[in-house]
Amino acid sequence: MTDRPLPAGPARSVNAVGGSTAHATAHATAHATAHVADRPTADAWAALGGPAELLERVRFQGPEDVLPSGLPVRRLARAAVAVCSLAAAELAALRGGGPVPAVRVDQGAVATAFVSERHLTIDGRTPVSFAPHSGFWRTADGWVRTHANYPHHRTRLLAALGLAADAGPEQLAEVIGTLPAEQVQERAYAAGALAVAVAPVSATVHPLVEHLEVGTAGTAGTTGRADRAGSTAGTAGSTSARPLGEAPVDRPAAGVRVLDLTRVIAGPVATRTLALLGADVLRVDSPRLPEAEDAHTDTGFGKRSTRLDLAEPADRAVFEELLATADVVVTGYRPGALDAHGLAPDALFARRPDLIVVQLCAWGWTGPWAARRGFDSLVQAGAGIAAHEAAPDGRPGVLPAQALDHGTGYLVAAAVLRALTDQRTRRPGGRHLRFSLAGTASWLLHGIDREAPEQAPAGPDAPDVPHAPDEPYDPSKWLAETDSGYGRLRHALPPIGYAGAPADWARPPGRWGTDAPVWL
Repeated sequence: MTDRPLPAGPARSVNAVGGSTAHATAHATAHATAHVADRPTADAWAALGGPAELLERVRFQGPEDVLPSGLPVRRLARAAVAVCSLAAAELAALRGGGPVPAVRVDQGAVATAFVSERHLTIDGRTPVSFAPHSGFWRTADGWVRTHANYPHHRTRLLAALGLAADAGPEQLAEVIGTLPAEQVQERAYAAGALAVAVAPVSATVHPLVEHLEVGTAGTAGTTGRADRAGSTAGTAGSTSARPLGEAPVDRPAAGVRVLDLTRVIAGPVATRTLALLGADVLRVDSPRLPEAEDAHTDTGFGKRSTRLDLAEPADRAVFEELLATADVVVTGYRPGALDAHGLAPDALFARRPDLIVVQLCAWGWTGPWAARRGFDSLVQAGAGIAAHEAAPDGRPGVLPAQALDHGTGYLVAAAVLRALTDQRTRRPGGRHLRFSLAGTASWLLHGIDREAPEQAPAGPDAPDVPHAPDEPYDPSKWLAETDSGYGRLRHALPPIGYAGAPADWARPPGRWGTDAPVWL
């Protein structure tokens, strides 16, 4: 197959810097790494605008033989959890009046949480992660990856390839094998189905996070900086955020109201993490869109779930009442998909200039692929990860976890926590941040060294935590059981680690879409 750029977003050099702000950021990052040798953590923290001096609070421990891959998945995963833990600790210090707690991230806990959907059991039953029509298929000239977990996506895929709705995987394989990969991809796209040709690693790099000026969606990067982690940053509005008051160290986000308009894994992991930290998270879904309840069982811990049809005046009025006192809105739909419902960022800020709005998509926010549907597995295929991880016989490979989903989820949660702190300590006003799975893929492929020498923090307050690199990995140490509306669950415990952090969620997942659309 011919090389193609990662489909979406502006090309950006991983080492690009520009102007005095970028130079200061790079200098701060370099200073931070004098205290903690984990460069991915320092880069991600700088991309989120975090104070470099707090990095000396971070320490890693636990087994090293986790998330094995030809790419630095372990380093990405622990860095994402580390910056989320540090952002939670920072907010805890602000709301509790004490010093920033020490951050201790256990790599075993991280590895277990990054495959939480695989550890989940419901009354002893293990959910199926991928449906029979989802996976890699050999084409006439290469390989293609399909995603057909949702029934409507399976039906569209089969129809796009001229197959009956009840056609099995064998028939799908037969037809795909006669077609070029890009033809399968484009026929699926035209039909609203999901298939992506497996591509080689691209040199195109996408930002890890974009900070946009409030009211100027689409102008990200026109003012701001680009750093090693691929961040772009601008300025925000001027309206003060709602006061939050004091909060206990294990619930630094207590009282924060989060409207969760996300689906599948990445967005729900972010909001699941905010709920762990005390936020009142209300997930809102359309009754017109089906949801895999097994997926919700994994990501619904700590939060509530309701259904509202925003095309119906009564439901729309209820939503507007929720929005009127929300602090955070997190969306996980394709660019423009929510605009018709008055949920474009500019429309949200027109009603609530003090909101924190975080958007998440698959392929990036500009470019010919921006509006396409996508999932972690498909971005792995399109970004070149599947080709990079290919077997000796040429069959495409996968990461040891859906690391783009989970990694992005913890980064989104970290961004919300940092924005809450920043609103109250540096400058008031709204915040608009954008993430994409493509950006996290770029970070994995181009922004993180495979391995690097590591050393303990040197700061005076560095936690004295023994490091045991030879400790064997046993996921059972980070699993728990609880009763829920779905039955008895075995689930992964949260990996967030700082002194005083919560060990588990306050509530199990409830039935999808059955909670009242009100704030607690």
